[in-house]
Amino acid sequence: MKQPCARVKQALADVPRQHFITSTDMDGLVSGHSIPRSETVSHLLGLLPQAIDAGQTIMHVGGGSGYLAAVLARLAGRVIYVERNAQVADKARQRFDALAITNIDVVVADAAAPLPALPACQLVICTTFLPGLQALLPVVCQAGHIACLEDGGGAVSRLALFVRQQQRLKRVSTLGWIDFSRKAEHILIDLGMIDEQQLRQARVEAAASHRRLLDVLRQQQQLEEKDMYRALARQQGLQFVAADEILPGLQPALFRRFSRTFLDQSRMIPVTADAGMLTVITDDPDVSREQLQQLATHQPVTCQLVTPTDFRRIWSALDLTAVKPAAERHAGAGQDSDDSDDLLAGDKGREISPYLVSVYEAMLLDAISEKASDIHIEQYNGKARIRLRVDGDLHDLANYPLSARELRGVINVIKLRAELNIAERRLPQGGRTRLKLGGNGYDLRVQTQPSLHGEHVVIRLLPQTGRAMTVAELGMAPVIAARYQRLLANPAGLVLVVGPTGSGKSTTLYAGLQTLADDARRKVITVEDPIEYSIDNVQQTRVRNDIGFGFADAMRAFVREDPDVIMVGEIRDQETALEAIRASQTGHVVLSTLHCNDAVDALQRLYDLGIHPNSIAGELMAVIAQRLAKRICEFCRRPATADAAILAELFPHGAPDDFRCFVGAGCEKCNQRGTRGRVAVVEFMEVNSDIRNSISSRPPIGELRWQALDAGLVTMRDSALDHVIQGVIPLTELPRILPRERMAPEIRGGRRGSV
Repeated sequence: MKQPCARVKQALADVPRQHFITSTDMDGLVSGHSIPRSETVSHLLGLLPQAIDAGQTIMHVGGGSGYLAAVLARLAGRVIYVERNAQVADKARQRFDALAITNIDVVVADAAAPLPALPACQLVICTTFLPGLQALLPVVCQAGHIACLEDGGGAVSRLALFVRQQQRLKRVSTLGWIDFSRKAEHILIDLGMIDEQQLRQARVEAAASHRRLLDVLRQQQQLEEKDMYRALARQQGLQFVAADEILPGLQPALFRRFSRTFLDQSRMIPVTADAGMLTVITDDPDVSREQLQQLATHQPVTCQLVTPTDFRRIWSALDLTAVKPAAERHAGAGQDSDDSDDLLAGDKGREISPYLVSVYEAMLLDAISEKASDIHIEQYNGKARIRLRVDGDLHDLANYPLSARELRGVINVIKLRAELNIAERRLPQGGRTRLKLGGNGYDLRVQTQPSLHGEHVVIRLLPQTGRAMTVAELGMAPVIAARYQRLLANPAGLVLVVGPTGSGKSTTLYAGLQTLADDARRKVITVEDPIEYSIDNVQQTRVRNDIGFGFADAMRAFVREDPDVIMVGEIRDQETALEAIRASQTGHVVLSTLHCNDAVDALQRLYDLGIHPNSIAGELMAVIAQRLAKRICEFCRRPATADAAILAELFPHGAPDDFRCFVGAGCEKCNQRGTRGRVAVVEFMEVNSDIRNSISSRPPIGELRWQALDAGLVTMRDSALDHVIQGVIPLTELPRILPRERMAPEIRGGRRGSV
């Protein structure tokens, strides 16, 4: 007699599977067995030879999350949950209590060893693999059954039925096959990263664009690539590794043994073969054991999961080892000197060596993987140096030992891609190109610079996601973020974001634009040089100085297009400044940037541009000055002892007793750096009536700063200390972002300013 379908359906409906899903406390478990899909549970119960009734006692061995036991508790009178991991069992007990399930006994024990004295059960369901069933004999009543898994090598397993006859267990039959596997997309649903509707939408887009489903999901939901694949690896029982761990030990000969087409289609790369074990990396979380065994039929294979970006990095690195010898032979046939004028590494006038193209693309992959903002390509005395700027700091890329001649060839590849003149090596050049990777677009701004030892190149990488961060995501203090958002809601006025190059001015402006775009009630137009981030629902225009279309020209045109908000990339000259003031006077909110050191210095900069003080006083709403500080990694943050020298600068008369600070200890999430990303440290000056009067009278800039302090200027020191105390940035960042004279509280006439 089969299990009544209606009872099983009702039991499944009564037990919310999502309640048993967790991403942290199931480490080390095969999660498909621990948290089977509802369809799998229904199939398993349907294979049982007899219906479970309310008078029976049932045991579930290998309880895991407790989901199957909870479903059984809706069918049977009593359920004994057996799990050998005490921590997992305790979590399951908490879930049972939360759902008010009272007919489950939680037992922590290894079912491969003799179990404690337990009530006799009519049925034992074992969803873990045991070396033998003899230990279960005492807990099965006479003529009772054990339904257990056999063939424990994979996710699809045979379910066998045993019956107790006196003091032995007799195998009765094979009930069927159970598939405990979960596809990666189902795991993402279980982890709460996506929902069913988002999955359906992603499947449609993936089919239409011929892209991998995971790539579409990651792009649509803005999921962090490493976090997403690390979670998938944990749930699939795979080891997650980063490319930097794999690259030093690569064995290129293994790569060349296999068909490139086969490896590419199967998404596998053999990387090492040591002590009889073949190690393979893949970016497919759903890789099967059968796929792995195709690489080595007579050798054990271990599989490690990497991100798609790291997969391409490793592939490119192996590619380079294969094509470099041929490229060197090809180059050596015509040229012997590194001082040759032939920079194209080819025999034909404009033929680029595929090896050099591969080197350039590998550099881009490295930069994207590290979330670098810039790539610096330099040469000194015939030696090449490649560096990435990550979170504001430069780091060397040591895996590119290029000769001077090869480096010049790579620079030519970059120039051709950016449509620059490869023959011009005496003057700086600027250009741009685009890059597509896994559905993500990047705008590359290229700048070449001649120097003593040859040309240097800097490439800025700008992700083009169609979205920027919102104000809420910037990391500003809540009070300042609220004031910034209120400025955006004003009917008219000028808002300036100031700071040096690389201080995140554009990011702050774009956050405001994204907030306005999400609101959708106001028309937003921008003029930029260049367009750094593409934002949906914002009309963006690029400056074209070569045809006489500059910032001021765009501003004059914009006011006739009925905008609510105008963003000017930068106020560089008097004409642009005047047009910005006029646009704010005619009922528009104008956002722009200036290069200066602090909020009050912005006023002096406007004076220097020839703007009348009364115009500034009438239209300026606020000035935000900012710097970028490294953000402590939230996964390894811990309390720290404050540096005495920094404290002495910050608090000349002694630090508060309750002062605290934090550091990052270093972990896999932050690549052992202790910091992960950056956050804006801002100085916020909102222009009120007192400051307007001061601006109109144009006092010395020092006096104007004191008046701003009296009127409520939020200093950069205040913001930085708030971030330190909250554990957002380390204390050691303060000397890097604050000048010495601003480290201590600002004091006027013996009266202490902000502390």
